[in-house]
Amino acid sequence: MKLQDFHLEVADWSREDQRTALLDLREAVFIREQGVPEQRERDGLDADCWHVLARDESGRPIGCGRLTPEHKIGRMAVLQEWRGRGVGVALLRELVARARTQGWPEVALDAQVSAIGFYQREGFVAHGEEFEDAGLPHRAMRLALPAAARDAAPLRDIGVLPVGTRGEAADARLQLLADARHQLSIYLPLLDDDHYASAEELAELRRIAISGRGARIRILLHDPAAALRNDHRLITLAQRLPSAIQIRTPVEETDLAYTSAYLLNDAGGYLFLPEADRAQGRAARHDRANQAPLQQHFDEVWERAERASELQALGL
Repeated sequence: MKLQDFHLEVADWSREDQRTALLDLREAVFIREQGVPEQRERDGLDADCWHVLARDESGRPIGCGRLTPEHKIGRMAVLQEWRGRGVGVALLRELVARARTQGWPEVALDAQVSAIGFYQREGFVAHGEEFEDAGLPHRAMRLALPAAARDAAPLRDIGVLPVGTRGEAADARLQLLADARHQLSIYLPLLDDDHYASAEELAELRRIAISGRGARIRILLHDPAAALRNDHRLITLAQRLPSAIQIRTPVEETDLAYTSAYLLNDAGGYLFLPEADRAQGRAARHDRANQAPLQQHFDEVWERAERASELQALGL
């Protein structure tokens, strides 16, 4: 199964790394590919705009867009190799959702003529005559935002958590454990002493495991024998609470070849590490859209997996 291979984040123009990512994308698409003059592309409005950035699984920027105080969407750019894969639609919908939460009656944009069909499919309507901008033909477009829809749309705050170092990954993991109410899904190729072994993490895991009738912690672990040999503290906790903490081992070759790790809670939070042995990934406290494909993957592998026989002697 192919998991979602990109994700969105709100970009802060005041942060040098995110500002550089946005400018590099726009330079690649507008300046180098389309021949837009640099002085035209850099219009001085960015500091006052709301920016959204798309990244691939490795964290590489692949697309961006912005929303100006004048209620206009602009600087929509997607790297050539990522076009036609849903990135542009995801960016556009995120910008429109932001406009709705601001209570705007409509949102506008100036579309390159070649992209009019793309925006029309999302409900935008072209108006006025064709005009030239930076040497390219454009038409103005707008999308009405009915009041009922604006009132119903909540502000999307997914609670992004930084995950770029081991310390940040550990902090994100502990936050997601603290946010959980009754259920967790944990996928780990390897369980070492850097994961789920601190006193704070174990206290949260125990709290969840004894939280009530709906308590359920499911763990998919490629090598439970190694965790058992190392006397990992999570295994000890699972031994004490076998009805709430369940451990299975994937058996199919395609599942055992999976090298990522993730944590999912029942509050919509997730932590995803594309490479389990590297503390670089993404996490959010309230982002069911990005959590959903991971949960689907977990459930499918769980059904195929077998009870960890190495742990049966412990009564698990």
